[in-house]
Amino acid sequence: SYCCNATHECSSHAHWEIDTERSGADVDIILARLKNVKAFERFHPSLLQQICLCGFYECLEKGITLFRQGDIGTCWYAVLSGSLDVKVSETSSYQDAVTICTLGTGTAFGESILDNTPRHATIITREFSELLRIEQREFRSLWEKYHHCMAGLLAPPYGVMESGCNADRLPDKENISNNSFVLSKPLNKVPSEKILRAGQILRNAILCRAPHMIRDRKYHLKTYRRCCVGTELVDWQLQQSSCVHSRVQAVGMWQVLLEEGVLNHVDQELSFQDKYLFYRFLDDEQEDASFPTEDERRESQEELQDTLLLLSQIGPDAHLRMILRKPPSERTADDLEIIYEELLHIKALSHLSTTVSTVYLHYVTILFLLLIHRLKLLFNQGEEGTSWYIILKGSVNVVIYGKGVVCTLHEGDDFGKLALVNDAPRAASIVLREDNCHFLRVDKEDFNRILRDVEANTVRLKEHGQDVLVLEKSLSSSRTSVQGSSSSHYKYNVMSGTPEKILEHLLEMMRLDSQFTESDSALDDFVLMHCVFIPNSQLCPVLIYHAQASQGSEQEKLDYTLNNKRRVIRLVMHWAAVHGDHLQEEDVSVVFLEEFFMAVSNDAKAFPALRDQLTELERIFVFFQMSVNLNCEPKIPTQHKVLLRHFSMGEEKLQKRQPIRSNDEILFKVYCCDHTYTTIRVPVAASVREVIGAVADKLGSAEDLLLVSLSSAGEKTIFKPNDVSVFSTLSINGRLFVCRRDQLDSLTPLPEQEGPSTGSLASFELMSSKDVAYHMTSYDWELFHCVHELELIYHTFGRQYVKKTTVNLDLFLRRFNEIQFWVITEMCLCPQLSKRVQLLKKFIKIAAHCKEYRNLNAFFAIIMGLSNPAVCRLSQTWERMIANTVKIVRYCRSQRFSPESPLPSKNHPDVWTYIRQLNVIDNQRMLTQLSHGLEPRRS
Repeated sequence: SYCCNATHECSSHAHWEIDTERSGADVDIILARLKNVKAFERFHPSLLQQICLCGFYECLEKGITLFRQGDIGTCWYAVLSGSLDVKVSETSSYQDAVTICTLGTGTAFGESILDNTPRHATIITREFSELLRIEQREFRSLWEKYHHCMAGLLAPPYGVMESGCNADRLPDKENISNNSFVLSKPLNKVPSEKILRAGQILRNAILCRAPHMIRDRKYHLKTYRRCCVGTELVDWQLQQSSCVHSRVQAVGMWQVLLEEGVLNHVDQELSFQDKYLFYRFLDDEQEDASFPTEDERRESQEELQDTLLLLSQIGPDAHLRMILRKPPSERTADDLEIIYEELLHIKALSHLSTTVSTVYLHYVTILFLLLIHRLKLLFNQGEEGTSWYIILKGSVNVVIYGKGVVCTLHEGDDFGKLALVNDAPRAASIVLREDNCHFLRVDKEDFNRILRDVEANTVRLKEHGQDVLVLEKSLSSSRTSVQGSSSSHYKYNVMSGTPEKILEHLLEMMRLDSQFTESDSALDDFVLMHCVFIPNSQLCPVLIYHAQASQGSEQEKLDYTLNNKRRVIRLVMHWAAVHGDHLQEEDVSVVFLEEFFMAVSNDAKAFPALRDQLTELERIFVFFQMSVNLNCEPKIPTQHKVLLRHFSMGEEKLQKRQPIRSNDEILFKVYCCDHTYTTIRVPVAASVREVIGAVADKLGSAEDLLLVSLSSAGEKTIFKPNDVSVFSTLSINGRLFVCRRDQLDSLTPLPEQEGPSTGSLASFELMSSKDVAYHMTSYDWELFHCVHELELIYHTFGRQYVKKTTVNLDLFLRRFNEIQFWVITEMCLCPQLSKRVQLLKKFIKIAAHCKEYRNLNAFFAIIMGLSNPAVCRLSQTWERMIANTVKIVRYCRSQRFSPESPLPSKNHPDVWTYIRQLNVIDNQRMLTQLSHGLEPRRS
């Protein structure tokens, strides 16, 4: 299409019928279609009627050139379906044109016909597309009559790439102040339908309940017609709903209306203030403003609470925008706190420390690009960088000459920082992809000041030209001086560094005169999290090195060596206490503790001051050694049966839960395509490669075998060779299969995976609801108490990377799904309506009792079972901040489980057994079929 001489625009005018031939029915059909197009959703009905009369329908195949850059336009277009590429050439040569964006359904383009300026880009269809076309003469007539509601539509969805043309450019920073671009007009020239309706509801409600609030007012000899006072509006809103909690919240809610132009300050200021200032509703701007009719009064009463709830949800964002429009010098402490709360949720700033984020508060300003004229290009490649931007709302394309669109940035992303840091020209052009984009902007001068402030509070230790330790100075919590007054002091927090240097710094800063306290929280975090960045195999030699280090004169060496040993001993004792049984699973840790204890015993002869610590270390070491010896004893077969119960629905006699360790062994069935199986005996933490090897030994072949998880619904998951402890990742009725890759499609679930065919109501209805809730809570507590906080770390960062098992955590998480599907299963297997109603009441009672026992795990599982939503868990990327959550888990595990037990009933043993072996159907499709069988869909 690039090579053809004529464009479609130049040759298409003969294909369309005259608009005078259209009947009323034709117009109605066209109108129904246009009402669903985003570009026309805010148009007045009379304008849509005119478009239906003068618009023409275009359908274009893929690859058609609609018009070229530099052509004089003759038509305006709106995209009804399909998409078109926007191509721009820097040299006006078709050969070097690059695609800078794509136009989709609902977009409009071609308004250059208003002033006969050349087309700014070449438009080519990407696929079969349907367009609405309006000729230049008709479009100009529509513009003259309806320009007040069409202005927001007339913006090209692409930027002019020639650096000499500024028609579509944002004004240079030197020509505008931080706020002058937005202070003269509302943020949205055409209010949205929702906010317009909200303003009408509030105005009508005020006129119904407090009509004196809207009246003519005099101030400084001037009369302001039909106005409200800011403080009175806030007072009124606080009285109307419990969802409005504070005056600050109410200010944000009124700010929403002010931004959209539904409420206006009499002097056109864009910040709503809780002061004696005059504001006027949009409907009261008219000379013939009317009072609400009876129907409107009734509607305002019915919709008021929903309207206030809507404004309370979007008010905080409007309040934040209002604060960011203020000059930094005018922001109050409350303003800064609100900005800081928001910065914590912005992706581009999430990595910053508290100190650095606080510095940003003073310099960040807001820039709203409303695109109400011809504003699409934020800056051009090769220009000088003047600001750094963060996207609050909307998206932009990053365009490089010769390459086109190289990426798209969305909410939370930032750009423009590289040119400021390197003092270099812009490396790309930024083109806005949509209307009403919002940005945070930090200008170059403030950006450099931030860097200076941050660096002034940063200490860097370098080795061989590389940073090995970065510390940041921060204000510590206040201390009480001898005189009783409060004083502040500074401390240095570890921001980054190599694990060895971080450990060295933390040891040097350790206070020997106290137990582990909040001041040692960084060291505690290191002990908790070290497995992520320095495994025990590397940590143990480093600890040995620090225990032997010495420097200075002979006396200085003695003092330094003694203090160093005391610090290392203290760290090792804390490390052993935190990691406990997990250390017994690694030979390197066992050997290290034995050698370390012997070394400290010898050192205590030369340093008597170590004897107190030696006694405590000996107690830990003896306990550790006893545990190791106990684990080395031969295991009896019944232990394997107990472990088997953790993963299957067998009928073994149940015992109280004990934590499962990585070196515990398990008997497990692995099935083949024909539903035969082999039982293998492997460690819980065995890798998939080891499991396949154990299966191959029995099957006699390991050729191209895959280990597959098969759910009751037939869903297959192929495990990777390095995956570990896959037994605990199975769904409730899931099974492990082994097969060749060409046999995958032939895998079918076992009949037993379907779950029970009859419910357990006969025995379940005899059990007390409180009794069930108590034993359910007791069992959930056993499961939770088996979870070590380290498993949370392994689960978050990936157990395959740290080579650790999370089996206890997996079982605790799976319990939630088990309870949920148990509720659904029992409900769907109860055929009698009356019994089903009683069963529903019983589950609600059990949930209530679980809540009394503070067992929210079972409480929400039952509630979700009754509502039956899709169950899904989203994995998150956690920073080193995960230590706080780990500490909470540690604290919860340290509490005793001692709820008030109900009076034992004759069914007490049965309840204990019942809640530990719930039989469930976990196939959602089957459950849905059972549900329709009980109560068919109503026609």
